[in-house]
Amino acid sequence: MRRREALFLAAAGPTIARSQQLAGEPPGRIPPAAEIINASEMEAIARRRLDSAAYTAIADTGADRAAFDRITLRPRLMVSATNLDLGANLFGQPLFAPILAGPAGGQNRFHPEGELAMARGASKAKAVLIVSERSSVPLEKIAAESPGFWYQVFPEAGTTRAKIDLAVKAGCKAVCLTAGAGGTLHWAAIEGMRKDLAVPLLLKGVMSPDDARAAADHGLQGIVVSSYRGVPVPGMASPIETLPAIAEAAGSRLAVLIDGGFRRGSDVLKAIALGARAVIVTRPALWGLAAYGAAGVQQVLELLQSELARDMAMCGKPNLAAIDRATVRLHRR
Repeated sequence: MRRREALFLAAAGPTIARSQQLAGEPPGRIPPAAEIINASEMEAIARRRLDSAAYTAIADTGADRAAFDRITLRPRLMVSATNLDLGANLFGQPLFAPILAGPAGGQNRFHPEGELAMARGASKAKAVLIVSERSSVPLEKIAAESPGFWYQVFPEAGTTRAKIDLAVKAGCKAVCLTAGAGGTLHWAAIEGMRKDLAVPLLLKGVMSPDDARAAADHGLQGIVVSSYRGVPVPGMASPIETLPAIAEAAGSRLAVLIDGGFRRGSDVLKAIALGARAVIVTRPALWGLAAYGAAGVQQVLELLQSELARDMAMCGKPNLAAIDRATVRLHRR
């Protein structure tokens, strides 16, 4: 586990202020990567590394945090966590932890090596990487750095299935089709993409139980609860708020994943308790990429894994199967 034991202890450290100033240090300093102890601190370093336009593209708006804050954990005593196991399995693919590095296009905006550094960092953290079709690096090169990767595509008439087939040929293990990001998407088109596909197809952008049931009815293997629409929509519920009802509607017919605002291991634990099989983390991984390249990506993912392990132990949950709805309490607004 290399640095995970130390990170486990460091995970309880303070977050940084919105001023992006780390306490007691000179403004603009780039500290050694080992000094960074949570995702918020990594964002501060990313801001120092990037020009304003690049930083704005990945800045943390904090829009989803209120929903997470209304969910609290229920600690337990006298439950052994000696054999703590974060392992998960999706579509027959083993995961070290239920945390995937999410897709983002044009990552060379944030680091010269772009997706190659992201792939290396995710692999060293034993995390599955989801690669965007809008990558700044050829897919074959990314695949060589991150075996077992997943692929994200956007609906586009006449080309989507061809891109999927190329990704499968390169070794992708699952495909995420992102809805609500432009273009027109119908269930008939989805069924066409799914036909004879050798890997699972997931629909990303599901925000209602009815859409989850429809996805199952049309033969999809998974969904990603996500509010991605290109631009924020005022008044829309956050993914974590819609997750319980969607997971209940999906039942055992679909693997339910989620993204949107995940910043701490406790966030991941809350999502698992509310019915998710795994969580997709994008912005924090990009902060790590911008700050320190592959080493920063690795560190962010390992910090999240360590925080998840700490909080599972605190709640008396030695493995993911032990996490249930009783692990959390939902509070009113």
